[in-house]
Amino acid sequence: MNNMLTEENMKKLTEELEYRMTVKRAEIAKEKLIAAAHGDRSENAEYKEACANYRANDNRIQYLLTMISTATIIDDENSDKSLLGINSKAKIKFIDDDFETVVTLVTTMDLDPENMRISIESDLGKALYGKKVGDKVQVNAPEEQYTVEILEVL
Repeated sequence: MNNMLTEENMKKLTEELEYRMTVKRAEIAKEKLIAAAHGDRSENAEYKEACANYRANDNRIQYLLTMISTATIIDDENSDKSLLGINSKAKIKFIDDDFETVVTLVTTMDLDPENMRISIESDLGKALYGKKVGDKVQVNAPEEQYTVEILEVL
């Protein structure tokens, strides 16, 4: 895993990690202690839920640690605005379908396919990243290949 993230993304991940390792862990430990006091743990739904919460939190902590340790930081401030980069918005045309749409290239953390916020790590995002108006790019998707033309950087 080698995620391309911005400084802002890293800040969010680091803040969440700090919260989960301190505040959230303490809250869950308190829940487990209170639930354990209710008696037989084998039939104690509150205790089982607290244990499940602990595992879920721990899994999220491991995920965050991996994301942080394997991230490649992208400088989204000093990039050439004529090239598509992080947070670039562009009008593109799918050549085969003669369909036009507007996409925004974002990091994996900020993707939102329903609003055409496309990750630079997706097939379409990889093909568009670093390109300019007028470029025609070949997108190598798992099921098919298609061509997209960059009509305008917005």
